[in-house]
Amino acid sequence: MFVRSDPQQKQHTTRLSLHIAILTAPGDLRQDKLNKEPVIIIIMSGTQSQATASSLQICRIMRPDDANIVGNVHGGTILKMIEEAGCIIGTRHCNTQSGDRCAAQLARVERTDFLYPMFIGEVAHVSAEITYASKHSVEVQVHVMSENILTGATKMTNRAALWYVPFSLKNVDNVTEVPPIKYASPGQEEEGKKRYEAQKMERLETKERNGELLMPVSAPEPYTVGFSQSSLIHLVGPSDCTLHGFVHGGVTMKLMDEVAGIVAARHCKTNIVTASVDAINFHRKIMKGCVVTVSGRATFASNKSMEIEVFVDADPLIEAEKGKYRAVTAFFTYISLDKQGKPLPIPPMKLEGDGEQRRFEDGKMRYLQNKAKRLADKERQQ
Repeated sequence: MFVRSDPQQKQHTTRLSLHIAILTAPGDLRQDKLNKEPVIIIIMSGTQSQATASSLQICRIMRPDDANIVGNVHGGTILKMIEEAGCIIGTRHCNTQSGDRCAAQLARVERTDFLYPMFIGEVAHVSAEITYASKHSVEVQVHVMSENILTGATKMTNRAALWYVPFSLKNVDNVTEVPPIKYASPGQEEEGKKRYEAQKMERLETKERNGELLMPVSAPEPYTVGFSQSSLIHLVGPSDCTLHGFVHGGVTMKLMDEVAGIVAARHCKTNIVTASVDAINFHRKIMKGCVVTVSGRATFASNKSMEIEVFVDADPLIEAEKGKYRAVTAFFTYISLDKQGKPLPIPPMKLEGDGEQRRFEDGKMRYLQNKAKRLADKERQQ
């Protein structure tokens, strides 16, 4: 990260504690890259003395290259910003105690809701806060607000919870301990512990069923699973990675969102947008030089939404003896929109075989559970 300052603005910058930083990946450190106009990210706090390791805000204006094909900000771009904020605050916190220097590696993203679309020209405000720390993991809660800088109007567009695990920079296979945090009350710590135990159990269950492969289907019929299932193949390069040679979690999530969007578009044949992302589990690190295959298939469709299961498989090119492995799994939910942005019915799925029927029923159960949770949250807020 580079901090830029203007001598003429030094007094103003110090008073507002406004830090303009350029976050760079290894692939950006070439002279031709540095001579070009960078993407600027603003990290703000009220005053220097108030800045802590447990809270963070990142702001960035949305540009045309952040858009999807219909002009809104790409859901994957928002996921990348969320993960970037989580990585910064997680790494910062885990290095507040003496010992080996470490980096926070994304292990899991809890359900992420896309409440409203974000548009090009708006400013994204990504706020991150550490809300729980166990011995070897840290929970980060993230909220995303969009700001129309012409009218001053703001709205919350996204919220998410992420879990990070710190690994030593001397030995990346060694997980270091997380410094404890101060809680506002014993009840807050207890609630955090419950969330930690719940996600730990879900991760173990997911590991047991993540070995299934997606096979191509010959001459599939429209609205079948085989007709819309899709894959992307990507060679992991330096610009995809941290300084330590691992793929950024946000890069992986954007690829997953793109594949899920292709599946939804092929099934619906309309404009589709990400409505939510169920838990994303990062089972193993992906190294620079791997070929990743990102595959998605439809698992469930209600009248107004569609669930897509996405897998990420990594295949090391240089260390081929390690073999191909399942690195990430998740469920994405999409909705179909007309030209005015209003929801359209989702075409019913044509199921073939017991496996598709079983996945459909599992998806229906998740759909009903999430619907009940939304209604319960709405009642609590009233």
